[in-house]
Amino acid sequence: MTHVPAPRRRTVLGGAALGTLATAGLSVQEALAAPAAPVAAPAAPGDTAPGAVTYRNKQILVGGKPALVLAGEIHYFRLKKADWQSRLDKAKAAGLNTIATYIPWMWHELPDGTIDVTGRTRPERDLGAFIDLCHRNGFFFIARPGPFTMAELKGEGVPERVRKDHPEIVSTGWNDAPATTPTVDYLAPAFLKEMRHWYAAVMPVLAKRLHGDGGPVISLQLDNEIGMLAWVSNSPDLTDHLTADFDGWLREEYGDGLAKRYPFTGEDLAGRRKAIRNPREEYGAALMHDLGRFMRGRFARYVTELRSAAEEYGITGIPFVINIHGTSDSRAEPFPIGISQLMETYGGIEGTISGADFYLGDLTLRNVTDLYLINAFMDAINDDDQPVTALEFDAGHADYGQNLDSQTSPSGVDLKTRLCIAQGAKMLNYYLFAGGFNPKLDKPTGDGNDRIGITGERHGFAAPVDPEGRPGVSYEPTRRTVRAMGGLADVLAPMRTTYDDVALGFVPDHYLTEYHPPELASVQRVLDEAVNTRGAGPRGSLARAMLLGGFRYRSVNLQAGDLDPKSVPVLALATGEHLGAELQRRLVRYTEAGGRLLLSGRLPVKDMADKKCTVLADALGLKAGTTLTDANRFWLSVTAHGWAAPLPEVRLSRTQLCEPSRGTTVLRELSTGKGCGFDVPLGKGRAVVITTDYQCDLTFWDRAFRALDAAPALRHSATDPGVFLLTTADGERGRLLHAFNVSSGYDQDFTVTENGKPLFGGEKLHLPGRTAAILPLGLTTGGLRIAYATAELTGAADGRAAFRALGAPGGESVVVVEGAARCDGARVSTEGGRTVLRVRRAEFTVRRG
Repeated sequence: MTHVPAPRRRTVLGGAALGTLATAGLSVQEALAAPAAPVAAPAAPGDTAPGAVTYRNKQILVGGKPALVLAGEIHYFRLKKADWQSRLDKAKAAGLNTIATYIPWMWHELPDGTIDVTGRTRPERDLGAFIDLCHRNGFFFIARPGPFTMAELKGEGVPERVRKDHPEIVSTGWNDAPATTPTVDYLAPAFLKEMRHWYAAVMPVLAKRLHGDGGPVISLQLDNEIGMLAWVSNSPDLTDHLTADFDGWLREEYGDGLAKRYPFTGEDLAGRRKAIRNPREEYGAALMHDLGRFMRGRFARYVTELRSAAEEYGITGIPFVINIHGTSDSRAEPFPIGISQLMETYGGIEGTISGADFYLGDLTLRNVTDLYLINAFMDAINDDDQPVTALEFDAGHADYGQNLDSQTSPSGVDLKTRLCIAQGAKMLNYYLFAGGFNPKLDKPTGDGNDRIGITGERHGFAAPVDPEGRPGVSYEPTRRTVRAMGGLADVLAPMRTTYDDVALGFVPDHYLTEYHPPELASVQRVLDEAVNTRGAGPRGSLARAMLLGGFRYRSVNLQAGDLDPKSVPVLALATGEHLGAELQRRLVRYTEAGGRLLLSGRLPVKDMADKKCTVLADALGLKAGTTLTDANRFWLSVTAHGWAAPLPEVRLSRTQLCEPSRGTTVLRELSTGKGCGFDVPLGKGRAVVITTDYQCDLTFWDRAFRALDAAPALRHSATDPGVFLLTTADGERGRLLHAFNVSSGYDQDFTVTENGKPLFGGEKLHLPGRTAAILPLGLTTGGLRIAYATAELTGAADGRAAFRALGAPGGESVVVVEGAARCDGARVSTEGGRTVLRVRRAEFTVRRG
């Protein structure tokens, strides 16, 4: 097999390199766009080490330069060593610049308890050899050594020996029932000792290959999906060790007030432990809330132990990463539970960043706001420097059961990639990029297949590259997307997302539902209300209407402190019956100080422990009354009034009737005439309160925000739903408009205005259904200053910029460049020192002068 040397560090291809690539069969456009190396490529053998990997100002910096990390997950342990190179060749051809992999403890540990990371027992255990091969091929490397790795491995990647040797770490859940998943008590002393045993073996291999020392390792993930197993099984890790820890936390947290909250306070430790494991009705909701809060801090302590051990064994100069879990059935409604669980492990923690773990399949009108909120809510916990990343970005065609009953369309990977990048993602790991085979265990256990994994002999059959190394149906769409983003890496890497003056509130405590005591009515009330409302609003209408209605909105963590109306002029928040007392007071202070507040959902009248709390309702002058639901032979309907009118009468699923003492009623339930939508003045501010599950009617929600003097700066003329626009900017260098059409195949032609003034010279943009485009606006790149273009920029270097037309074949693209410019076959004119080029080609290159 031909040896491929590591590339020298470079930013883009230019000069003679273009001719070489063209000779190799690439077009000039492909050559300009080719991501053959990352923005700051790993040093080749003998090069001067480019320095540590850091992050700042929402950027990932490699050797001090902003980088766009495009990774693919390849499991070396599921491939023969002789096949490693062929899978790296596929990754290279796809345009990836980084390889990521789990490093399973259970694979490297031998039956006698010793650990092989050098390949002395099997060549495929030579971890260093795989990393070195990645380096020689010019890749960065992301290490994911657990202890837990999941990845459909038995025991979730932790050797079964560990649980057998230390039964005290095995979890006990509600009602003293054994855990139904192989989770453990992370902070049990025995488990921490075993973790260090594993880290002592694996970390030195990685430490020798850190990027700062000339190696490829740029990041290390600490554990994997921490807390996920206990959450999805609703089986908290209530070991003796953890319950004693929790008992101490309760006493410190509530002090003399603990007895009022928990009637078991006066019992001995054994009695208190029993009461925690077997909760009763009167304190069930409070326990659900407190256990979730306690576990946040406990997970943070666990991550501190992992990081301390990794640093002790030589891991420095790279960011640590936390993988956040939470999608299911192509939706991400429960994803913020993972953020809530792990927020204290990464939020504002120096040297640590978070990464999303999502599986959404196609991106459609149904779930586009799911991905938007994944990124927005993660970033709400980030500090001003921490970037958004995706550590498991679902790649492949989604036939995970190998049953020919599921298939993601080619547009899925492209739309999801582009949305993440538009929202500031600087590192994406396509998981799983290449499949493989589950090798046999060293010592048979008689468990049905005696392999390391639970998927049978083959694994990753839905990946872009199948277990046998053949490109699958999703390989080419993935390749096109990765190369398109890689071709713009030098432009995208330093960009920051820009927003309108509207934010969506994030309340992490609304997601403290992962450990819910079963069969308790008070718990079920909180759970039902939270699931119906939190995050995106009832029916998801609030978040969807904001995005499709034109708002480029960010999210703010309402639990981080008081909001300043000057920095957050307009706040939208999904509310249910339960909202913490301090948060209610915080919203009152915000609005009284001049903030403009939009609430969607039931009026909060209780705290998170299901106790009465009407601070916000009282301040707004609203008294909550009966909640009506759509039911058999009762067709619940709502009418619009005031600024909401005229609108047709609408049938809805649920309405909370309220009695206002001031302000204007804008929605009324038809049969009673009572209000369910209000416009209320409060201090220097104003609140629009919608207490019905109103549908995603863009006209209604636009009027609601206009009542709060809020309107999107960017507007488009598309009449069918599915088009939305986002922007990123890089100071004086310029900005990009990221245009999306997530409708199901409906092409859209539209113009764009900003603050009422035409963009793109008033020219129409053409965006086919299920596509997206990145368009320059006042952008300096490749030696050109591009005022605007109605074609997508695909690469730039040496006074040249390559473009891809968006319209149908034969349609016209317009590119406007400051100063003199030319393009073969273009109609050329000049306007005020600008060159206007009108081109009717699918791909074309604009040259300076």
